[in-house]
Amino acid sequence: MTDAASPSAISLANAEVLVVGGGPAGAAAAYWLARHGHAVAIVERRMFPRDKPCGDALSPRAVRQLNDMGLGPTLESAHRYEGVRVTGLGRELTLQWPEHPDYPRHGFVVRRPDLDSIVAEQAVAAGASLLQGYEAIRPLVSRGFVRGAVVQGPSGAQREVMARYVVVADGANSRFGRSLGTLRTHDWPYASAIRTYWETPRHAEPWIESALDLRDQNDHPVPGYGWIFPVGDGTANIGVGLLSSFREFKTVNIVHLLETHAERIAEQWGIDPGRPTRKAVSARIPMGGSVSPTSGPTYLVVGDAAGAVNPFNGDGIDYAYETARIAADVLHEALITNAPSVLQQYSRRLDDEYGQYFKVARLFARIIGRPLMMRELTRAGMHNRTLMEWVLRIMSNELRDDERGPAELAYSAASKIAYLAPNA
Repeated sequence: MTDAASPSAISLANAEVLVVGGGPAGAAAAYWLARHGHAVAIVERRMFPRDKPCGDALSPRAVRQLNDMGLGPTLESAHRYEGVRVTGLGRELTLQWPEHPDYPRHGFVVRRPDLDSIVAEQAVAAGASLLQGYEAIRPLVSRGFVRGAVVQGPSGAQREVMARYVVVADGANSRFGRSLGTLRTHDWPYASAIRTYWETPRHAEPWIESALDLRDQNDHPVPGYGWIFPVGDGTANIGVGLLSSFREFKTVNIVHLLETHAERIAEQWGIDPGRPTRKAVSARIPMGGSVSPTSGPTYLVVGDAAGAVNPFNGDGIDYAYETARIAADVLHEALITNAPSVLQQYSRRLDDEYGQYFKVARLFARIIGRPLMMRELTRAGMHNRTLMEWVLRIMSNELRDDERGPAELAYSAASKIAYLAPNA
């Protein structure tokens, strides 16, 4: 990884594009811009390797993006999994990833400090510059246009970094985005998630696990899910996610929810629930494209900063890579044509790609926010493998354009219902 103290490795003065944030979305955007031949600089407030509260599991959509970035050989050393084991109400179903012409039928589990370092290194190898330990504290605005950022280093010293365009990729809380006027639609669902690691003899299993009957410390059902993602290194990433659509969301202690989940799976997974290998970390995650605007005259917002997280399952890293790639393509066109107005295409492309799907997913999040509804849906699914295979295809956003199978027909019906719900 680039040494933050090495000026020779950093070229900020002539950047065409400044990327604020070096996580999945920021590093991917920088990679694709560099591959297009543009001078791009990343400022990242933390030092790699850096951690983030997440499940560490890469879906087939994410694997496809990483393969396209030339990281397929690197991923082969990570723990590979073939699908999802779903548990609930005393039953379990093991579901392999569906066949799809664009995505592989497997995923990987990679710890985020390792993964984010790998992608950032790939961006640097492609020609991007990376400045670590420096935070973009506010945008530079000239005549109403964003022209870069004021960057502050570890010593507190500040400098101005100028660029023709800026990519906002500083994560779910996105201070930089908020300074530009981005806002989250507060009545749309969001998630609260927490995770840590436990040692387990089942660390190399070829399935990730999702528990649909999450319960609090008083054994009351809550809408959300618990996960177990074997890492392949002697541990598993274990966590829980809770939806804000639950009426009593704010009264739930998510730390206790994780402890209860760990106790419930302890015997089956051979973990000591009182001895995680590290302190748990948590985050609140905007979902379903709930952040806007995602573009301005000279800036674009990508990944978690844009709320690009799937409300069906909480996946965000695949959409971080995808929105970053779309942003890089739009910026490339703007740069080679010298036409800033091209940036207006970005929000339209996001809406075309994800708008209706996210709306259906938000409606689903509202429905399962009712514990009784969540329980009945779980009951129906756990007794019908075929139904759960359709659900997996829909929830993982692996619907096919080249055929209309049962999953595509079910989604089409749900989409028509969601279309009539103006504030889903």
